[in-house]
Amino acid sequence: MATVTARVDENVKKEAETLFKKMGLNMSTAMNLFLKKCILEQGIPFELKVPNGETLKAMQETEDILSGKIERKGYKSAEELFEDLGV
Repeated sequence: MATVTARVDENVKKEAETLFKKMGLNMSTAMNLFLKKCILEQGIPFELKVPNGETLKAMQETEDILSGKIERKGYKSAEELFEDLGV
């Protein structure tokens, strides 16, 4: 048996341990399952993509909104939005 050490965000670890516990697994068993699935599929068992230009732009805009660099108008209802749009 070999030991693997990985650095992960503390909250991610806690949430994962809580999830795994609900499934009757511990971190070691869950990681072994993940690694075996990687081997079986000869890759990461979910889709990973390099974002295209449009996605990168949307990601940056989201970061700018969240950081307060860009201010966006909010609406309290769909009616208020449609009224502002002139619909």
